[in-house]
Amino acid sequence: MTILPAIDLKDGKAVRLTKGVMDSAKIYSDEPWHLARRFEELGSEWLHLVDLNGAFAGEPKNLEQIEKIRANTDLKLELGGGIRDEGTIRMYLDLGVDRLILGSVALKNPDFVREMAARYPIVVGIDAVDGMVAVEGWAEVSEMKAIDLARAFADAGVEAIICTDVGRDGMLSGINVEFTRSIAEASGLPTIASGGLRDLEDIRRLLDAGIDGVIVGKAFYEGTLDLAEAFRLAKEGA
Repeated sequence: MTILPAIDLKDGKAVRLTKGVMDSAKIYSDEPWHLARRFEELGSEWLHLVDLNGAFAGEPKNLEQIEKIRANTDLKLELGGGIRDEGTIRMYLDLGVDRLILGSVALKNPDFVREMAARYPIVVGIDAVDGMVAVEGWAEVSEMKAIDLARAFADAGVEAIICTDVGRDGMLSGINVEFTRSIAEASGLPTIASGGLRDLEDIRRLLDAGIDGVIVGKAFYEGTLDLAEAFRLAKEGA
């Protein structure tokens, strides 16, 4: 299982939100690249990046910090937040991002996602509130079931699906393994869990469920997860 530490960018700083509410942002670093380097030192291979301002604006808003992270680490980068067109995808790939996350546009324009996945390394982000897909930085909840959206991308050529239980995000209340498993079974794709991870027991539960990856955010920042031990567990599979 792959563990992906997360850095959420808001106004050039590394923050964590609670349930996706922008006003809940807690700042953890004024220099996010320092965190990225720390993750690399602890044994991470991947970094999960979200441009929070971009998610709401529908266009890149934290480019300076993303460039600093790229310049100061050898981590593989996946990035989401406000990616709505091919030009933005190409720009980020040229900058050195390894794969892009398409979220809101996956619901609103699935044909575009299929077209991009045929050309570029694309991951679909499915964020859910009570099982229904949330978009535009989670500000809108649609009438589409998350499991149905996952099923729609089963043969789309995307590299993976990241599924977030918004109600648990930033709450340290434990990962929603059942929701993650349902997305994995519906899509047949590598699936990355997100939202609510608390401690090593969550890592063990995900390993037992055969989940491909998990995003680690507040559990690291608040000290409820020993990240180095989590990497060891994930590598050994036990």
